[in-house]
Amino acid sequence: MSYSPVRHARWLLLALVFALAGCPDKKPVYPSCDGDKDCQDGEFCVNKKCVQCSEDSQCGEGKICRDNACVAKPGWCQTTDDCPNREACIDNKCVACENDGQCENGSRCSEGQCLSAGQCATDEDCADDEDCVEGVCKFAGIPTDAQGATCELRTVFFEYDAAAIPEASRIALDENAACLKEQGDRGVYLIGHTDPRGTDEYNIALSDGRARAVGDYLARLGIDPARFNIVPKGEAESSGSDESSWVEDRRVDLVWK
Repeated sequence: MSYSPVRHARWLLLALVFALAGCPDKKPVYPSCDGDKDCQDGEFCVNKKCVQCSEDSQCGEGKICRDNACVAKPGWCQTTDDCPNREACIDNKCVACENDGQCENGSRCSEGQCLSAGQCATDEDCADDEDCVEGVCKFAGIPTDAQGATCELRTVFFEYDAAAIPEASRIALDENAACLKEQGDRGVYLIGHTDPRGTDEYNIALSDGRARAVGDYLARLGIDPARFNIVPKGEAESSGSDESSWVEDRRVDLVWK
């Protein structure tokens, strides 16, 4: 091919264009970055890496920046639930409560702790037949005596997360009412249970509601409520591991005194 000044000029022009344009920028692979635009929402590019923060002001309320991560500020709280030792949350600080008014959601102040129903700091926070075990009121044991009974009391079962008497359990309760009438004024423990799902506090309250629902039903059938002792055990004696076995945990046992 013969030399052409025109063709040569075109090649020189194209070479100049490519030289000026350069190669297209290659986007860094996350979490590497060249700027904040390469990071996810709420992240910042620090030393070529996407991180949560580089200073406290980049974290939300109640958090500080440590090692480029937003962590909870020690001792900071919004509610009592944020305080690890059940203290009161006052001016965003966890402090030992001094009175019930400093606690939330109807909880009470005992030994500097805000306690909900079923929680305790000492045995004195629990009923006479309960002990304070790891911050929760639990029953130490119930003396029972079935001797002399001429009939047997049946267990009453409940639906999941419910304290209402199921239709299927009413036959058992009707039979229990007839049995109780046979025994004169003999007392009985109504011992409520739950399956293991839910918090200790919630399950104590649910088991209490179930035991009281049984007592109310029997009272409407003519049984003197003074004969009942309500014993909410929560999940303390649950043994199930799935739905088919949890059914057995959701119950109220009737035990002779």
